[in-house]
Formats: sequence, C-alpha cells, structure tokens
Amino acid sequence: MPTPDSPASAPPTPPGSLRRIVAASLIGTTIEWYDFFLYGSAAALVFNKLFFPDSDPLVGTLLSFLTYAVGFAARPVGALVFGHYGDRLGRKKLLILSLLMMGGATCAIGLLPTHATVGSAAPILLTALRLLQGFALGGEWGGAVLLVSEHGDARRRGFWASWPQTGAPAGQLLATGVLSALTATLSDDAFESWGWRVPFLLSGVLVLVGLWIRLSVDESPVFKAALARAEARKAAAGGAEDTAEKMPLVAVLRDHWRDVLIAMGARMAENISYYVITAFVLVYATSDHVGLGKQTALNAVLIASAVHFAVIPAWGALSDRIGRRPVYLLGAVGVGAWAFPFFLLIDTEDFAALLLAVTVGLVFHGAMYAPQAAFFSEMFATRMRYSGASIGAQFSSVAAGAPAPLIATALLADYDSATPIALYVIAAALLTLVAVGAAKETRDRDLAAVGPTSARSPGAATESAKRTARSASPR
Repeated sequence: MPTPDSPASAPPTPPGSLRRIVAASLIGTTIEWYDFFLYGSAAALVFNKLFFPDSDPLVGTLLSFLTYAVGFAARPVGALVFGHYGDRLGRKKLLILSLLMMGGATCAIGLLPTHATVGSAAPILLTALRLLQGFALGGEWGGAVLLVSEHGDARRRGFWASWPQTGAPAGQLLATGVLSALTATLSDDAFESWGWRVPFLLSGVLVLVGLWIRLSVDESPVFKAALARAEARKAAAGGAEDTAEKMPLVAVLRDHWRDVLIAMGARMAENISYYVITAFVLVYATSDHVGLGKQTALNAVLIASAVHFAVIPAWGALSDRIGRRPVYLLGAVGVGAWAFPFFLLIDTEDFAALLLAVTVGLVFHGAMYAPQAAFFSEMFATRMRYSGASIGAQFSSVAAGAPAPLIATALLADYDSATPIALYVIAAALLTLVAVGAAKETRDRDLAAVGPTSARSPGAATESAKRTARSASPR
C-alpha cells in the first residue's frame, strides 16, 4: 500500500480527453504568442514612426525594440508569480488568468493614442502595456506545456508536449498573416493611421474563444495526485507543510538548481536565433543594406512559420524515439552552422533566397523548441515543476530573446555588416551545446516520480525526506 510520500503514476488520460487538452493548450498559446509577436512585428514596421517620430529611422527602430525588450524583462516576474501559485493551486486556474491578462493588454494597445496626440505619454503607456504582456506570457508557457505533459502518454510525451510549442509559430503565422493582409490592401498612410490597430483589437475575439476552450478542460491528474499526497502529509504532520508546498521557488533552488541552469543555457540559442530569424529579419531585409519591401519580408516569415508549425511535432516525436538531448543538440548545431548562410542568402535580394534562409533557420530552431516542453517538464518534481520550468525558461529570456533584436539592430548600425550578428548567433549556439551536453537524458522519467534525485545524488532524496519530516514534526 503506498504511503503519502510514495510517488504513484496518475491514471492515463483517455485519448479523446487528451486531444481536447492539447487543443486547449495549443489554442491558448497561439493566442498568447499572437499577441506577443504582433507587438514585435509592429515594432519593426510602424511603432518607430507612431511612438518615436522625432528619432532617426534606425534609432526609432532601436527605441521601438527597447519597448519590445521590456516585455521580456517582465517575463521572469510572471514566471515567479504564476509558478508559485500554479504549484500551489493548479495549472488550469493560472492559465485562464494569463490568457485574460495578455488579451486585455493587447486590446488596450490597439486603442492607444500615438505620439502625435499625447506626446511622450504615448510611449510610456505602450511600455506599461508591454510589461503586462510580458508578465502574462511569463506564466503562460510553463502552465500550458505542463498541462499536456502531465496528462499525456509517457511513451509519446515528446510528441504531445510539442503541440503547445506549435502555438509560437501559429501565433507568428496569425500575426504576420493579418499584418501582411493589411499592408497588401491598405496604403502606407492608411496602415499607419488606423490599419495597425486592427490586429490588436482582433485579439479580444480570439481571447473569448480561447477562454471558452480552456474552461472545458480538467486539471492535471499528476498535479491532483501530488496535491492529495501533500494534503495527506500535512494531515499526518498536524497541519505543517514542507518547503515544496509552501515555497516552491525555495525548493527548486535547493533541489533543482543544476536543472535550472541547464534550462537557462538550453534556451540561449533557441531564443536568440528565433528572434533574429523572425523579428530582426524584418529590419534587416527592409533596410538600405538589402532594400527588400515590407510585404516581401512579411511573406517570407509567413510561409516559413507554416513550415515551422509542421516540423515541431515531427521533432517532438523523434525525441520520443532517440531522446531529448540528441534532437536538441542537433538544433543548436544547425542554427550555429546556418548563421552565415542565413545572411548571405538575404543579401542576394531575392525572395526565394530569403524564404530559404528563414525556413531552414526555423526548421533547425524547431529541433530545439519541440523537445523543450517535455525536456524541461521531466527535470522537476511535480509540486515545484511549474516554478522550475517557468524560471528556467523565462529568466534566460532576459539575456536571450529580450535583447536579441536590439543587439542585432545595434550591430548592424555600428558595422553595416551581418558578420557580427552571425557571430552573436554562433556564440549562443555554443553556450547551448555546453548546457545540453551537461544535462542527463530525461525521456524515460516518470513525471509522478521525478524528485530531487534528478538533480542530485541518489542519496540526496533520503536526506531531503528526513529534512522534510523533521521540519513537519511538531515541536
């Protein structure tokens, strides 16, 4: 008979329910990433003129990307807050809250007055709403991937958990598609006057759809089983909670600090390469250095995002067969090796070459992004998994994705060459290779049984259990 502390695998989720849960996570993450990427595309195309009109065009773009980076700065705070309450209250409640916050902030951006109307108050309001977007997204990712990982079939966890990851290219596809349609049908003056507001306001409709679907899914069975065990321990200890229940962050840093560092390092190449390929490319391809049109650049990202969406589940399925680490390492090597060909192809000023550059870059990126959900989920114990996965993923974004378009734009302005930008991507790839190379393979782990032993020596679990028992004993 299992004791309150013994891990027990949760009953498998029926296939029909699992598909509904995957759909709920996918639609929710698509909406959230649509909102987030919409801002990035608008920052590259129009925000420099609408909110920073007194600046040189390239300087205005830098300032625009600076507000873009502010959203990343808020993501670790969102990871801490949502991770804490997600580990205490459950994944579902926090995912609904993150969706409402992100959608509300995006709609509000669509209603903002510009610099021409309210002066310097316009970029201040824009920055505040961007902070709210980042805070919400910081809590979204961990909950979405955990909800699927903790429901899914362990043998195909990499495949099922990769589906919420497709929300990123789906959101990019949706955001770029809406912007591309508007720029194709509206004059530049009409787009800059009111057209740019339309995709932000559309977010309100998408949020209502996502909310309806998310309300229909059940809480993670692995979390419910862990919560029941925690309640049993609490009752046996006379109402005392152990550290993992009271302060998941403390437990993560104590028992899984190595896994947090590995996750942060693993994110460097994935995050930096993605924002160079999808956000900075809109600046580089349309700059005087290359001279392609906005519509051409948007179309390339649009088509490449569709390919990205298709390959992510395939990479996730491959990680179930050969492991998370080999697939992740392949992606890191790929984006590093592709850095110079990426810019050389764009420099040809040919649409087909631009499309090839972006598509191949995103295919290699998918090899990192697809197994990431299962890989990070399998590193952490259940009652600290939301905190651990979110902290590892989002704290790295401050040093990776946040400054990536900003650094790339600054390097282009200083050197008028793509060479330093390619070296920047290669350096990130090397860092990720070191981090993932130091990780242990996680494919065969039972999520209900993952504990401190995954981060430390086998004897550490016994010592941790003794400390927990001592802290829970009445004095």
